[in-house]
Amino acid sequence: MELSQLPDFMKYKDKFTKSGFVEKISRIAKRAGAKLVYASLLLYYTLESDKVSLKDKAIIIGALGYLISPLDAIPDAIPIAGLGDDLAVLVYVLHKVWGEVSEDVKAKAHAKLSQWFDADELRGADELFSNDPNEDPV
Repeated sequence: MELSQLPDFMKYKDKFTKSGFVEKISRIAKRAGAKLVYASLLLYYTLESDKVSLKDKAIIIGALGYLISPLDAIPDAIPIAGLGDDLAVLVYVLHKVWGEVSEDVKAKAHAKLSQWFDADELRGADELFSNDPNEDPV
């Protein structure tokens, strides 16, 4: 999905709540796949850091609000495409804030991910960013 095709996810920033995020990720984890869940967790844990700028926190909140909103551009109930727009938004924001994603955040997100996915599924998430966040991960 190109930048010009991304939905206006910032209008969803008021939809974000920590409890809403945890509930949504827990509910859709297996259906969404390891890549989407890992990207979500990276952003969620980055948001908790006091080293992240307010500007970056704002776009993270917009992306996570978009993820948990039931009224996004392509409804999540539509197989494959429904979560594809969510992943595109999450990856776009990860590209923007990648310098703010600490090794601790990556480890914490990976540990949480391993509670929901087996080793084969985790390999897909590990490839999300293979060291170069400017590569297209999807």
